[in-house]
Amino acid sequence: MKKNCLNWSLAAILCMGLTTSCDDDVPNGGGGDNGGDDSALSSYVIAASVGDANSLLTADKLNEGTVSAKNNGTVTESGTQWIFYGDKYLYRLVYNQGNAGITSSYVLNAKGKVEERDNTYEIKRFTSYGIYNNYIITSSTGDLGEQYSDENGYLPKGFLLSYLDVVNESFTTNSDVIMSENYLGNGEFVTLAGILQVNNKIYSAAIPMGLSKYGVKAEGGRYVKYPELVKQESGGSGSGAYEKGELQWTQYPDEAWIAIYGNEKFTNPKLIKTDKISYACGRNRSQYYQTIWAADNGDVYVFSPSYAKTMTADVQKTSLPAGVVRIKAGTEDFDSDYYCNLEEQTNGKAFVRCWHITEDYFMLLMYDRPLTETGFTANQLAIYKGEDKKLTYITGMPSTDIISGFGNTPYTEDGIAYIPVTTTDGSQPAIYRIDPKTAMATKGITVESDQITGVGKLKSI
Repeated sequence: MKKNCLNWSLAAILCMGLTTSCDDDVPNGGGGDNGGDDSALSSYVIAASVGDANSLLTADKLNEGTVSAKNNGTVTESGTQWIFYGDKYLYRLVYNQGNAGITSSYVLNAKGKVEERDNTYEIKRFTSYGIYNNYIITSSTGDLGEQYSDENGYLPKGFLLSYLDVVNESFTTNSDVIMSENYLGNGEFVTLAGILQVNNKIYSAAIPMGLSKYGVKAEGGRYVKYPELVKQESGGSGSGAYEKGELQWTQYPDEAWIAIYGNEKFTNPKLIKTDKISYACGRNRSQYYQTIWAADNGDVYVFSPSYAKTMTADVQKTSLPAGVVRIKAGTEDFDSDYYCNLEEQTNGKAFVRCWHITEDYFMLLMYDRPLTETGFTANQLAIYKGEDKKLTYITGMPSTDIISGFGNTPYTEDGIAYIPVTTTDGSQPAIYRIDPKTAMATKGITVESDQITGVGKLKSI
């Protein structure tokens, strides 16, 4: 198969990879059977791996049976994130720190086999992603070009956006510079967590990241609230690396901001703030997980795990518990009458990720102990009912003692969630069926593999 590899220069174009959707009926989250030609051939698609071999398997049903990943299915490279654009396209996003990764996409052909499309794309580091109209969009924040440096030679931060047009099978980046410095008026730069389409607008959580070296020196240092936090030497590693002269992590942990954009250009946002929760995202290394989701009635729920509890400096630790606030449908401000303290229902435990399932039911991936303790791990699932402000732990899952991982994103169909689960007891990974209204899970299809990384559904096109 001929491959057209599209390679973009960050220095020349100042951009980064994002993915979005293409039809009005395409969901804003991961997967879903959303109509189309009922006569078209369809199949569930499961991304699984055995050793270093990765493949996309097909199955007629998810609630029972067995399928093998051994010498079976469409062979692929590994993927950081599998994104189903409705039931039409599947994208394999690849994240490589400091290097380009080859991203590819897939369709279901007329013979019911998953087939790779012609074009592949070299996208760079991304920290969040989402779907908007015809695009899969990825985002991160990084240094802008030398022409924007200050008198000290320090580079400001800006948004790096990439757009994968799923229908036209093309890739572009943001050619316009979008500064992320002093984004909230407090001098700190921000990164975006989640891209949620609400009608024709984009809602995203703006996460304050502290002061870059550029921000520390801006306006004579007026934005440095705690001088003792400015780094005196470089250090750290990976996503926790820092440079001498910067102030790492936010000085304002007891607030959350949402940015509302008119379109995919991410310009001229309306910024709204609440002091009921800490910043709205889950974090794991360099990834900033989306924790804002729309219910079926259009209400937008904003979840915060209060990850700032894990900060080292006391002044950077949040005093707020993990919680939920809401933006009512048809409005662009926080509902003053809505707040839920999740930790009152969890013995102080928070979560790392959450997803909308159906109506006002959301699924949360919970930590096993409070973030104020050490060694916490995310190995439990719970359902949150928005209108009732009630959280219920899911029953019927394997013991938390043996759960080693979940799929990155659940697949939802007819109000039911399906999520891959991997265990350490020697059992093969399986996909579990979860009814959010009863908070009960049942084991579905078993996949003979080492790990399941994605699940969804495709119809032949």
